Amino acid sequence: MYFPDLREFDGTSNADLKPASLGSELVRTGAITSEQLMAALSVQAQCDATLDKILTTEGIMRPADMRSALARYHDTFVVDLEETPPAGTLIHMLDPQFCIKHCIVAWQKVDDVTHIATSRPHLFEQIVAALPDELLPARMVIASQEQIQNTVARLNRPALVLAAQTRVPEAESCRTWGKNRRLRIVLCLAALTAVAVLTFRYPTIVFMALVGWAIFTLMVSSVMKTAAFVARVSKPPEDFLTPDLPSGARLPKVSVLVPLFKEKEIASHLVQRLKKLNYPKSLLDVVLVLEEVDTLTQDTVARTSLPPWLRVVVVPKGEPQTKPRAMNYALDFCDGEIIGIFDAEDAPDADQITRVAHHFLNAPPDLVCLQGILDYYNPRQNWIARCFTIEYAAWFRLILPGMAQLGFGIPLGGTTLYFRRDALEELGGWDAHNVTEDADLGFRLARHGYRTDVIQTVTGEEANCRALPWVRQRSRWLKGYMTTYLVHMRKPLKLFNQLGAWRFIGFQAHFVTAMSQFFLAPLLWSFWLVILGLPHPLDGIVPHEMLLTMGSLFLTVEMINVVANLTAIANPGHRHLLPWVATMHVYYPLGVFAAYKALYELIVIPFYWDKTPHGLSIDHPKGTDQTPKARPRV
Repeated sequence: MYFPDLREFDGTSNADLKPASLGSELVRTGAITSEQLMAALSVQAQCDATLDKILTTEGIMRPADMRSALARYHDTFVVDLEETPPAGTLIHMLDPQFCIKHCIVAWQKVDDVTHIATSRPHLFEQIVAALPDELLPARMVIASQEQIQNTVARLNRPALVLAAQTRVPEAESCRTWGKNRRLRIVLCLAALTAVAVLTFRYPTIVFMALVGWAIFTLMVSSVMKTAAFVARVSKPPEDFLTPDLPSGARLPKVSVLVPLFKEKEIASHLVQRLKKLNYPKSLLDVVLVLEEVDTLTQDTVARTSLPPWLRVVVVPKGEPQTKPRAMNYALDFCDGEIIGIFDAEDAPDADQITRVAHHFLNAPPDLVCLQGILDYYNPRQNWIARCFTIEYAAWFRLILPGMAQLGFGIPLGGTTLYFRRDALEELGGWDAHNVTEDADLGFRLARHGYRTDVIQTVTGEEANCRALPWVRQRSRWLKGYMTTYLVHMRKPLKLFNQLGAWRFIGFQAHFVTAMSQFFLAPLLWSFWLVILGLPHPLDGIVPHEMLLTMGSLFLTVEMINVVANLTAIANPGHRHLLPWVATMHVYYPLGVFAAYKALYELIVIPFYWDKTPHGLSIDHPKGTDQTPKARPRV
């Protein structure tokens, strides 16, 4: 199979299109007025979009009429790939991922001339220059983007399904863990038995060792959190204002992937929220990623009127059925130079994509990922929602930006993410088998020398407000954290060389302390006994002064957490949560249940995706008023 190297024109948009000539032809035939042409050309001066794209996305011309006009302008004709599908001898002569990405398909061969169907005629000359000799000479015919991509996908289904599952190199993926399940379980049971025997024989020594490790990781975690906190508050949000568009630069195309699965309750409201985005619609390409097996969401979307800049990609059935596999499959269907991700329940700031585009245009090439701030629009629903909102405020407004400022690699959130497409494709997209593909990708970016920044734009989400779903969601995240750590630590020396000493230390400090604190939290809670003057299990074994010191350290760290939480919500939109900060001591223990559930699943069912239900919020933004009241900007 031939895969042309078109890297030289991957970013080409309309350099070879003659908008004035095409526009004049459209005016001459009465398809548009001269005023409409002038308005479209004015938009094109600021946007990296073709004239035909502008006219169709703005609703000035219907897509079918534009295809006919393009066919006349280029002296060719329009084909219907459903009525006349491509010849079987031609369909497999080009790489299917390449064909989907560049919207071409080798259609028919007539009199030794290969007719290539395309929806982007302005790129046809570069396409021809990269075709194999077997397909030359070639002639262009016009077809819709949807028909081309769907046809290529249907006729190359097995290859595309396999590519979505294995896009990340095996050395950086966890997909081989599906093998030797019995051996893994036996080894884990043997390890647990050994720990139990040691604990039975030497209970004091084991208890002291575990307490010592818990205290050590607590100290490391608090130092890292404090450093990130200080770094962030020392450079407040006003120092992170988005720069103006560089002189002569034009806004780029942006594709946004929105994976949906069993989202009947909110799928219809998602479109209304996305319409709030003020980025030029001719440059906006929103792709709803649906699973083939999820007929419920497909039916819901089918009943929804979709604007021209929003389309659907259906992911074929395959294993594992995860969000990253779906995004890997949909990536080649995207048009944009920048790839973003939203979740089904997201309510982004209206100017979010504009801020992202400006930031990338002013950033150095090694900055390839931008992470937005996640917030919740239902914090008043119940206690769990309030605590979840406080936790996220501290993480996304203080700790994560602080870690980025300190030069650490950062674990990404699963939404409000934006990537330079070329870097994302270079790394192979997402690990289809990792249930926290976002955290994994954040450190793969760092390993390959790329940087991530946190920008001051907010996306409202629905806080998981029920105890059992919360534990299930958090267990998936923690399982993915453990998976990510084990994958990247396969070759510690190589990881050290790729990250460098500083980032390597940050990687260890973040993952090891996070998991240790969850698993050993009950041992740390025992120091409340010391603080309250009650007997401690180590009395008589460890000097009382040392126990008091460890108790004081534990209390100091708790106070650091309180200060961070209070600082994070000290803004008008969150101040109603201030009294609830004291209850975070009761909220965090839920994570212990999630951690042990995650450990069990890591051993038994490592690829199982425990989906979080959405649409349960009493404050879910619906209809035309999507923006939650009093949601802070920063």
